[in-house]
Amino acid sequence: MKILIADDDDDLRDLVEMVLGSAGYTVLANNNGKRAWETLQKEGADMAVLDINMPEMDGLELLDLIRNDDRYKEMPVMLLTARKGMDERAKGLERGADDYLTKPFDNDELIRRVKLLEQAYPANGT
Repeated sequence: MKILIADDDDDLRDLVEMVLGSAGYTVLANNNGKRAWETLQKEGADMAVLDINMPEMDGLELLDLIRNDDRYKEMPVMLLTARKGMDERAKGLERGADDYLTKPFDNDELIRRVKLLEQAYPANGT
């Protein structure tokens, strides 16, 4: 399974890439939403893990593009963000996110949630 990651925090992006890579996933890591969108268009993905606050294009804008693209509208998307408020969580889920995990997070929790999304939304052949 190929997972698209978008996070402008280099250390956190590297950590997510390492955690998911060690769990057997292929990871496409990007430092902002615009680059992540370009990567998705070029290489495809089966799932996305997106930060909300990023330069050029934030995670919610990228989520909107994903949900409005017939090729990816069914792809599971997890928001991984420092925004902890219930309003922020509700806003992300209303925009089409399938899960919402706050930073800092437990590595095992990240893997568990990704596996749950993988089971709930089998790879869509992208």
